[in-house]
Amino acid sequence: MLTQEDKDLLAKKGISEAQIAEQLSCFEKGFPYLKLAAAASVDNGGIMTATEEEQQKYLNAWDAYKQGNKKIVKFVPASGAASRMFKNMFEFLGADYDAPTTDFEKKFFDHIHSFAFYNDLNAACMDNTGKDIDALLSEHNYKAVVANLLEAAGLNYGSLPKGLLKFHRYADGVRTPLEEHLVEGALYAAGKSGEVNVHFTVSTEHRDLFQKLVDAKVGEYAAKYGIQYHISFSEQKPSTDTIAADMDNKPFRDKDGKLLFRPGGHGALIENLNDLDADVVFIKNIDNVVPDRLKADTVTYKKLLAGILVTLQEQAFKYLELLDSGHYRHDELEEIIRFVQQQLRCRKTDIKNLEDADLVIYLRNKLNRPMRVCGMVKNVGEPGGGPFLAYNVDGTVSLQILESSQIDMKDPEKKAMFEQGTHFNPVDLVCAIRDYKGNKFDLLKHVDKATGFISYKSKNGKDLKALELPGLWNGSMSDWNTVFVEVPLTTFNPVKTVNDLLREQHQ
Repeated sequence: MLTQEDKDLLAKKGISEAQIAEQLSCFEKGFPYLKLAAAASVDNGGIMTATEEEQQKYLNAWDAYKQGNKKIVKFVPASGAASRMFKNMFEFLGADYDAPTTDFEKKFFDHIHSFAFYNDLNAACMDNTGKDIDALLSEHNYKAVVANLLEAAGLNYGSLPKGLLKFHRYADGVRTPLEEHLVEGALYAAGKSGEVNVHFTVSTEHRDLFQKLVDAKVGEYAAKYGIQYHISFSEQKPSTDTIAADMDNKPFRDKDGKLLFRPGGHGALIENLNDLDADVVFIKNIDNVVPDRLKADTVTYKKLLAGILVTLQEQAFKYLELLDSGHYRHDELEEIIRFVQQQLRCRKTDIKNLEDADLVIYLRNKLNRPMRVCGMVKNVGEPGGGPFLAYNVDGTVSLQILESSQIDMKDPEKKAMFEQGTHFNPVDLVCAIRDYKGNKFDLLKHVDKATGFISYKSKNGKDLKALELPGLWNGSMSDWNTVFVEVPLTTFNPVKTVNDLLREQHQ
């Protein structure tokens, strides 16, 4: 039973009692594993590759599209704190030894001068200890250096989001990931008017810091690239928080008897994406950036993905207009079937049994959906989701990005399918979110709610269950038309730990 205090809390968050009941039901029933047909690969046609001639055609298509009056937005999920990036250094700070012991710790201190944040850290050490880093290290006072890096009295990097940390060093200064994304936007997302729209999703507590950095830097990059920026921010909506449950699947209450809510994961950002006014949206994680000297591949393949997207979308729109006209021949329907099966990779085994009237309904439904083209890189053991051919509720088989939690790993066949996948998802998407009549799709209608995830946590020593919403590029987009394209590993350079900044790609 919900108390009046509970109901007041729900009202404040914008969550209905029906949503709570639905979420508690998810804890009780769990989520079904997805039925897989195969791991998508280049060999089985699930992942597209483009010849040099085709690449040029698609690059030209994107350049032509940008000359129109379409709105292009670069969407960057940037709200995550960098605490996981510094996990090893937090452990060192709390360890019962004072000198670097692990290989990770030794590498950090051996190359400390190579970090882009070195000068800031050195200044913080001088302010707080009266000594520079070299002096502190010569005295074996390693923990003072780490404390000045991570804690609020110093740089506070342990609590800041990755987007605001100094990643790359240049002859004329240093750059944060936020700035690198501004530069990327100028290089592939500028429309004919020279305007670049970049949208960051941020956490409430860091929004002012993001705004301050944008205010300080945006004029510099606008002048450098001869463009005009429109930078916007949004936050994860409180209404996307999910209720925590106890081990009996009842609402979890804290020591004060209050309901506990948790963020619903990055799948909650489908709401933020749905609020955007855009024709084409680029999506890429905040930490996947490189210095200018390595940006060429990133820019080329972003344009390639976008060119493939607008080419496919143009063809889909023509087919939808043909179906609307009512004046089509059977051979034209067969052409549309081939497009849906071969270009959009959506197959229906019994399609030959459909009468023309039912076939038209089916084809219109499959064509008139949001569309995304996703870059896929060869699997080199990085964690993350993978590209699969999966069965949908309507019996069709289409391309999906799946996480291991959505796959029955107890089934040897499915486990092998996941482990032997040739590619994985680096979060490199270009999306089309308007229909052929120019109306925005309601993206929330294309979410598969049966693809959430339950994890186990604790609060004040009490076990609890947490519910994650369908992931942004997983279940939240499961009803989209999806195309996978092979992109080179040079376009994927994430920073998961602080020592990743020592890789050649970030120096």
